[in-house]
Parts: sequence; structure tokens; C-alpha cells
Amino acid sequence: MLIAIWAQAKNGLIGKANRLPWHLPNDLKFFKQMTEHQTLVMGRKTFEGMGSRPLPNRQTIVLTRAKDYIAPAGVIVLHDKQAVLDYAARCEQDVFIAGGAAVYEEFIPNCDRLYRTLIDAEFTGDAYFPEIDWTRWHLVEKKVGEKDANNPYPYYFETYH
Repeated sequence: MLIAIWAQAKNGLIGKANRLPWHLPNDLKFFKQMTEHQTLVMGRKTFEGMGSRPLPNRQTIVLTRAKDYIAPAGVIVLHDKQAVLDYAARCEQDVFIAGGAAVYEEFIPNCDRLYRTLIDAEFTGDAYFPEIDWTRWHLVEKKVGEKDANNPYPYYFETYH
């Protein structure tokens, strides 16, 4: 199954200099819970923004047009959408699309499910989630995230099918 997962501010922002523009540990915990023992697909800049290392207990695929890109051991490098779709079709795990904006835009039409953390705050940055056809999606779950000293913004975990 192909699934997109992301967090966004209410103004649609998803990134600043290839990183998250906020610190929300409960969202990071949710991301880990959903993606552990699964496959992650991300663009090169997103991967490099995470320190150019694969996350533990996940197969990482870096999508890049650079044919000479060298990734760390254990990371798969693919160069186009069809290669990712072919990989997902034969993969026994769920395949999560994990950014950045151009990668989301390319793969959302092929996804079966969406997991969005919606942060009810605005931030500044340089990457925004692309426009998608929300009429195609049905909200099946919306959970209020726990706000506390470490998670200072109101936020919601949403699941769409």
C-alpha cells in the first residue's frame, strides 16, 4: 500500500531549509509508530535534511534525478516515479511517501491512504504542501493531539482513505 505521511501548519507550511520548522515530539513519535518496519520514500533534499542517514528499523528509498548520487549503505536510490511504483507493487511492507513537497505532489494521486498531522499554528519557511483534490479523500479519523510543555501547539492527527 502506498501512503503519504506529513505534518503541516495551518498555512500549509511543511518545511524550512529541508527541516521541520517546529518541534513537536508527539508528532515524531506518531511518525515512528506508523513507519517503523516499513519503507520510506523521500527526495534527496529531505534525506539530507535528516542528516543523510536512514532512520532505524525502516527501509529508506531516496528519490533523485542525480544518476551519480551515492547514498549510505542500506539506502536504495531510485531515479523516477515509475521505479518507486514498481518497488511498491512488489513490496510486502507499506511504502510511505515522506517528502518533500515535489515528492508529495508526484505521488499523492497514487496513494491509498494519507496521514496528516495538522498543526493549528503558523510558521515561516520555504516549503508548502501541494494542492490536492480533497474531494477524492474521506476523513476517517481525527484525533486531538495532547498539548503540553514539550508539544506547545494545538494539533490533530488525521487519517484519510
